[in-house]
Amino acid sequence: MKRINEYKKLFSIEKEINLKELKNTYRNLVKQWHPDKFQDGDEQKEEAELKSRQIIDGYHFLVSIAPETKAANMEEYNKLINESGILDFQHKGLLLEITFLDGTTYEYFGVPKTIYVKLINSPKAYRFARRTIFNSYLYRKSKKTLKEA
Repeated sequence: MKRINEYKKLFSIEKEINLKELKNTYRNLVKQWHPDKFQDGDEQKEEAELKSRQIIDGYHFLVSIAPETKAANMEEYNKLINESGILDFQHKGLLLEITFLDGTTYEYFGVPKTIYVKLINSPKAYRFARRTIFNSYLYRKSKKTLKEA
């Protein structure tokens, strides 16, 4: 959740993410912080390189959790959560990563440790996740996917 709030603050988003506004803000920030605007050896060039990477990462992250993106991918997501099982899961802070049998990984934000413990202790983890996690928490498809050897 901290990551979401940081990126929303960077892009001056107060409520729900609007892709059109996000894109305009992104373009303006990239113009403002592009490293090529600064001379080599300039102190601000290094800062601009870091800031531009942060802007790019933030843009891609916010696009992935935007309501419009989620709506466009809803059919694929529903098919996955209804037809695939869970291969693996990890919990880090309030972030729960679930890898499905097809190799797709989703990140669920704001999942407390108590829910994670219940998931671990559940005799039917997939059933528990379908009822408690899949449609209850903010999620996004992670870039991580399993590759076959």
